[in-house]
Amino acid sequence: MARLRYTRDAQNDILNILTFIAHESGSQKIALKFTTALRGKCSDLASLPGHMGRPRPELRHDIRSYAFRGYVIFFHYVGDVFEVLKVLEGHRDLDSHFHHDD
Repeated sequence: MARLRYTRDAQNDILNILTFIAHESGSQKIALKFTTALRGKCSDLASLPGHMGRPRPELRHDIRSYAFRGYVIFFHYVGDVFEVLKVLEGHRDLDSHFHHDD
């Protein structure tokens, strides 16, 4: 099982998702339930053997992704670490969020 780690960007993304859902729904409880489930999915992915998700070489050679309820979790494996890089709404311009200078 890989250790789960979130980059600062991923932490900020999840906080922004929490804020957005709370604002749109009018419910902090709904927002917390969603972001808890999102973090749970990241934990599930980290606990699975092998490399999960879809390779995303068009964004960067080492990135993989997994769709979750209208959002996309972007991650990579670094040794025994499953590192969540970004969490973005699925309709966003993904190229603008990743540097191509590996």
